Amino acid sequence: MELTLAPIPFHWQREERRDFYARIADEAPVDNVVLGELICSKRAPFFEADLPRIAERLERGGKRVIWCSLSEVVLKRERRATEDLCAAADGRLVEANNAAALRALAGRPHRVGPMLNIYNEETMAFLAERGAIHFSLPPELPRASVAVMASAAHRLGVSLEVQVFGRASLAVSARCYHARAHGRTKDNCLFVCEEDPDGMPLDTTAGEPFLVINGIQTMSRSYVNLAAHVPDIRSLGVKELRLIPQRQNMVAVARVFSEVSRGTISGEEAAARLDALEMGVPFSNGFWQGEAGYRWIARAS
Repeated sequence: MELTLAPIPFHWQREERRDFYARIADEAPVDNVVLGELICSKRAPFFEADLPRIAERLERGGKRVIWCSLSEVVLKRERRATEDLCAAADGRLVEANNAAALRALAGRPHRVGPMLNIYNEETMAFLAERGAIHFSLPPELPRASVAVMASAAHRLGVSLEVQVFGRASLAVSARCYHARAHGRTKDNCLFVCEEDPDGMPLDTTAGEPFLVINGIQTMSRSYVNLAAHVPDIRSLGVKELRLIPQRQNMVAVARVFSEVSRGTISGEEAAARLDALEMGVPFSNGFWQGEAGYRWIARAS
């Protein structure tokens, strides 16, 4: 199995982003790194000038670099930027996370990201005919559905990826709740999302922890943690495991998943090692087990 590091979903400072990828290049046992802005096109100018150097350093470190498209295209400039990205990928694959990118990539090999919600084998077959060679599944799919998709992927000759760590993306919106929560508009947000580098916590009216807001994106409060289920995921024929960057020790996280994916440690030991990192954020595996996504279910499946 291969490990894929997803694009950073949050608005991290430029220096923090560069330092993060430098450490990933030198220390993290990941195979693929998806680079680019996934959530808000207004963030891209803060770091896109660094991307060529970041990509080169990652490749020197033995990583495969994949460019990422936006999850949502609503403006003409975003459509043009998507078309430019897909046309000038420098020989690297592009991960499509919106329909505009699918249109621009039609007929050429590309990857399909989890924001496109590929829920059934018929959709997978349709996109494979148009050039898709890899599918990263939405985090809310349960094991039973992933098994069906994995069987279809094998027949189609494409590869499949499952998110095994990090906050689950639950929705994106045309409006920016992050800005609105601070009395601002999306056009005049003043990049307030940079104040929450791991997302803005959202509680219920009763004061109970609920969700996390990241610009236009709604995410789970918990970190998806499928470390204990990796042997089972491997048995289904899934080829890649996806890690969502969080403001945690992602090198340590990647090492745990690298070992369990290679079978050098058990799923139970992998789960125990993640527990030992004491991240201060609850874990969840409910989606995988066909139950409420926020739940942590101790039994293995």
